[in-house]
Amino acid sequence: MKYEHLLVSATPPFAIVTLNRPARRNALSVEMMSELIAALGELGAQTDARAIILSAAGAAFCSGHDLGEMIGQDIIRYRHIFDLCTELMMKIHSVPQPVIAQVQGVATAAGCQLVAACDLAVASEQAQFATPGVRIGLFCTTPMVELSRAVGRKRALEMLLTGKMVDARTAAEWGLVNRVVAPEKLAEATQQLACEIAAASPFTVSLGKQAYYAQIDLDHAKAYAYAKEVMSMNALAADAQEGMSAVLAKRHPCWIGK
Repeated sequence: MKYEHLLVSATPPFAIVTLNRPARRNALSVEMMSELIAALGELGAQTDARAIILSAAGAAFCSGHDLGEMIGQDIIRYRHIFDLCTELMMKIHSVPQPVIAQVQGVATAAGCQLVAACDLAVASEQAQFATPGVRIGLFCTTPMVELSRAVGRKRALEMLLTGKMVDARTAAEWGLVNRVVAPEKLAEATQQLACEIAAASPFTVSLGKQAYYAQIDLDHAKAYAYAKEVMSMNALAADAQEGMSAVLAKRHPCWIGK
């Protein structure tokens, strides 16, 4: 498919989706969110894309919702915007491949939410993060859902209540991003992480990602009850049998994706 606000390229073993509204600081318009949902759905069905990198053109990663679409609307329109945003974040969680944010610049409000929703994130030393909605009278309530699950209550509330920028190193310490690299190393580091993931069985990676999100909000006992059943079923899979056999035979496994 061709997109107006995205660039999509497949470079097996990963694919790259680039937010491409640099003049608008990659603000999440309704159209862009719809395109992202479609692109993720398309890539989710491609077996040669073992990971998906989400990058952005220009100086900013994503400035959040497009405020030009937020003025003077009725409740139905606002619900549609936030329904679509929620669908996008859940799509990131539901596609079988891990989604890695490649953050080169500022990620604010729903842009920060987008980073937090991704399974992994690599940030440039120049990246910054904030949920500044409180400063314009529109609390970052939907970004709060992903942010609080990534960094915890105290740190999330500090970001939400003050709206202050958090630098990349602090974001890594807090768990919002996995690693921070020099700007010129960002693409290389992100692609290296994608390739490390791609070396594993795609079936097992997909199963593990789905299981992670299914158990994360369960209580301890229910999480174990769910996890042990998934792991038991996983052990029956051809790739699990192949992987264990390869360890015993001291050879590299040959994945079939089942």
